[in-house]
Amino acid sequence: MASTTSPSTSPVPRAWKQPLPTWACRRPSTESTSDADYATNVNTLVGQGCNLTIGVGFLLEDSIQTGAEENPDANFALIDSSFSDADFAPVELDNAKPLLFNTAEASFLAGYLAAGMSESGTVATFGGIQLPSVAIFMDGFSDGVDMYNEDNSAEVELLGWDKEAQNGSFSGDFDNQSQGQTLTEQFIAQGADVIMPVAGPVGLGAAAAAESSDGVKLVWVDSDGYNTTEYGDLMLTSVVKEIGAAVESTISESVDGSFSNEPYVGTLENGGVGIAEFHDFEGDVPAELSEQIETYKQQIIDGELVIESPNAP
Repeated sequence: MASTTSPSTSPVPRAWKQPLPTWACRRPSTESTSDADYATNVNTLVGQGCNLTIGVGFLLEDSIQTGAEENPDANFALIDSSFSDADFAPVELDNAKPLLFNTAEASFLAGYLAAGMSESGTVATFGGIQLPSVAIFMDGFSDGVDMYNEDNSAEVELLGWDKEAQNGSFSGDFDNQSQGQTLTEQFIAQGADVIMPVAGPVGLGAAAAAESSDGVKLVWVDSDGYNTTEYGDLMLTSVVKEIGAAVESTISESVDGSFSNEPYVGTLENGGVGIAEFHDFEGDVPAELSEQIETYKQQIIDGELVIESPNAP
C-alpha cells in the first residue's frame, strides 16, 4: 500500500508527510508538486507492486481512475472525490473506492455556534475553488446560521456564500495566502467577527487578518486548527474530517480481502466528521448554546434532522 498526494481542499495531515504504514510493497508515500506529477506517481507506485494506492484530493481523480482501469488486479482509493466519465456522469470501478465526507452535518453545528457567538451579528465564509468538497462546508454553515436565526428570532448575516444560488467568495486556489488575507480583511470591514475559510493553506492568510483585528474568531476546517496551526487562540472550533479513520478502514479491507468499491461516507453518526472542542473559548460559549448544539448533533445522528446540500456525497 502507498499513497500519493496532491493539492487539495484538505491540507494533508502532518503525519502523512512521513511514510504511511505499508503492507506487501512497503513503499513510502509520494507528494506531487505539480499536475504533471500525478500520473507519474500513480504509475510508479503501481509499478513497484503496491496492492493499494490512495490518492489525496480531487485533483488526482483522473490519475487514480486511469490507474484503476489499467490495473484491475490492484486496489485504489481516492479521498474527497468520486469517479466520473468525460461528461461528469458517475462511474463505478470494481477496484476503486471513493472516501467522502458529509461535512455539511458538522458545518451546520459550526454555523449555529458562529451565529450564537457573533457579537456583531455578521459572520462569513469563503472557499478556495468552487468544488463540491468545498461548497458542502459552506452549505452546512449557511444552514446553521439560518437555524440559529429561526430559533432565536435573530438576524445574523452570512457573508461570502448564498446557498440557494450556489454562489459566493473564492480565493481561486489553495495556495495564495495573501488572497485569503485580503478576502478576510474585506469581511472584517463589513463587520464579520467569525469567519470560516474553506481553502486549505489559504486559510492561514485569513488567520493573519483575524489576528490583526480585535475580537475576530475563526472556524477551521478538515483538522483541528487549534492543534495544527499557530493560530489556536483564534479557533472557536473546527469542522473535522477523520481522514485517518477512513484510510485505516480501507487499508484493513484490502489486507483482509474484503475491499469493495462501496464509497466510504464520513458522517456524524459514524464519527467520520465532527466539530472540535472549543478550547480557549470553552468558558465563553453559553451553556444554553452548547446544549442546543449537542441536541442538534444527536438529532442529525438519529435522522430527525437532515442537513441537505446539493454537494453532499
